[in-house]
Amino acid sequence: MLREVAEYPNSFGPLGPKDERIETERYTLCMGVAKTWNTVQRQRLRPDEIDEVLGEVRALLRDRGRVRTQWEVGSSAEPPDLVDRLLERGLTWDKDPYAVALVLTREPPPPPPEIVARRIETLEEYAAASAVQWEAFGMPAEEIEEARATLAERWAETVNVMHAAWLDGELVAAGTAAPTEHGLLLYGGATLERARGRGAYRALLHARWQEAVRNGTPALITQGGSMSRPILERLGFERVGEIHMLLDEFGKRGL
Repeated sequence: MLREVAEYPNSFGPLGPKDERIETERYTLCMGVAKTWNTVQRQRLRPDEIDEVLGEVRALLRDRGRVRTQWEVGSSAEPPDLVDRLLERGLTWDKDPYAVALVLTREPPPPPPEIVARRIETLEEYAAASAVQWEAFGMPAEEIEEARATLAERWAETVNVMHAAWLDGELVAAGTAAPTEHGLLLYGGATLERARGRGAYRALLHARWQEAVRNGTPALITQGGSMSRPILERLGFERVGEIHMLLDEFGKRGL
């Protein structure tokens, strides 16, 4: 079960008031507040159903004014060669196209004493933490503008939690988490480039572990991309699966 949650976290996390999740026998389509926050997960298809499902997903998104989606294809996806079949149909690799599903079930190393890490408490901290994530991940300007416009609304309505780490009084690392019955799902853990290598990410992770323990679900579940995977594995996360990330920008191709 932990492998499936780690491969497809959006399919198991709590929904915000403006999030939407469509679950079918063949796939799960997850949609966030921003029109670019879409992903297809938990694919269970026959080879002869792929074209039909692509059309169905595109129609659902188009009806909601959305013209692109990510496909996250995990180890348990069917058919086993789904990634190749989607690439043949015009989907492309995402910017960070490969991740591993990772789970931590024991306490990670403690943070260095000069780093303070805790759950954020105010809208101002939420805005600063979000800005760290945007910068660290190189988020496109148009997506930042859309996200900034909804900051106050998302802070008021969020069902997730966010933690941050401070170095010399400056917020330098941040990460989002979603509580589930299986553990805490981790998203978007990031550290500003100028502060890397000083323990901020480790402090952030330890704060999130403490959150999971307080919830009575002592497990951290996440996906590790090229940037985060090495440090997560050094801190004790174990591989339980893998995920390939593709983009279907059907609006650009007139599909």
